[in-house]
Amino acid sequence: QVQLVESGGGLVQAGGSLRLSCVASGRIFKIDAMAWHRQAPGKQRELVAKIDVGGNTHYADSVKGRFTISEDFAKNTVYLQMGSLKPDDTAVYYCEADRIVIDSYGATWWGWGQGTQVTVSS
Repeated sequence: QVQLVESGGGLVQAGGSLRLSCVASGRIFKIDAMAWHRQAPGKQRELVAKIDVGGNTHYADSVKGRFTISEDFAKNTVYLQMGSLKPDDTAVYYCEADRIVIDSYGATWWGWGQGTQVTVSS
């Protein structure tokens, strides 16, 4: 019903920046909240940042001050601006549909994108 597609990952040197994008498509009535997670090899997936339609944001302590999440829900898109990147930020970054409403009755869809690899070299 809904697809999430991430883009913007790549290889960057420590201290560099990247901007990730996630576009949602399909049966979407409105988007209330979306999030970014990441999973490094051998580690559990962890929340990086989330944002809601009111502009409220939440960040993992490890990325506060370095990453900025933003949204353009009118275009079904969420962004993650990553700066001062560290090798520890190396992971697959996943977009999460935290709350996507798919009809006027308030039914919601939840799911993940396929992920985009971010590799930070030292």
